[in-house]
Amino acid sequence: MGSGLWSTDVYTAAASFRAAHGKSAFDYSDSGARGVHPALDPRGVGVRESRDSEEHPFSTPIAVLFDVTGSMGGVPRVLQTKLPQLLGLLTRKGYATDPHILFGAVGDATCDQAPLQIGQFESDNRMDEDLARIMLEGGGGGQKTESYELAMYFMARHTSLDSMLKRGRRGYLFLIGDEMPYPRVSPTAVRRFIGDTLAEAVTTEQILAELRRTFDVYYLMPTAAGWGGDKEILTRWRGLLGQNVLELDDLDAVCETIALTVGIGEDAIDLDAGLADLVDVGSSHHGTVGKALAPLHGDVARRGVVARGPLAVSDAASGNERL
Repeated sequence: MGSGLWSTDVYTAAASFRAAHGKSAFDYSDSGARGVHPALDPRGVGVRESRDSEEHPFSTPIAVLFDVTGSMGGVPRVLQTKLPQLLGLLTRKGYATDPHILFGAVGDATCDQAPLQIGQFESDNRMDEDLARIMLEGGGGGQKTESYELAMYFMARHTSLDSMLKRGRRGYLFLIGDEMPYPRVSPTAVRRFIGDTLAEAVTTEQILAELRRTFDVYYLMPTAAGWGGDKEILTRWRGLLGQNVLELDDLDAVCETIALTVGIGEDAIDLDAGLADLVDVGSSHHGTVGKALAPLHGDVARRGVVARGPLAVSDAASGNERL
């Protein structure tokens, strides 16, 4: 997937149509859905693909998976309203070449009806359509855990990226939430919600190590959300991802934070230049974004927890680098 071009005019026309007919941007969920939309159902999916095309010959895969339980249910609504700004920063400001964006949602596999929802990598207005299909669960298990490890499993074993296969360049994966992953990937959950058969459980550390072969992984935690700022949760995620754990004072800054993180990762900007761009486009969130991305600032931290160096990629020439 990943063909076609984004059009703000199409996005605006769709919003106007919904308003005229009394529909929300999340009509599937708001109309009373009680299960995963068929287009986002991960069960039986071979791979979600980010492919180069004549229109987009140097694709940059960006996956955004968010908790949709409890207080986190507002995240997709913020993303939907700010899609034009996110795409504008990525493309018009030159932060990423040929971005392909996948949206998905995470819940709790022990109790939720839709614990994993995964869209396609898209470069055009179909990404807005995938957002509209997401079921906003609103439940959760009442603990400090959600099934992020199940999402990591899917993204590690059920995605295929031309950026990696052809150029040895990882994609970006953003997990947005306010809780911890479970300690291990459950074979029961994998079989039920994805359809794979696992001989035994895989630890979260093991699946994350596998995932990071193809994605640079970030965890964004809105501090005002339910468990936001909880020390136990932050300690767990920092043990997994180090400085790639980003705390957000304001949920409304999520799109800007994603865009600047990608821009810094692609060496298109440094943090100061990115914050200046936010002022230029009229965003009021440069303070929040600057604070969130401070751990990634500076030459040593430019590539997150991944050091500069050649990648061993079976389908790419030796010596490819992800800076």
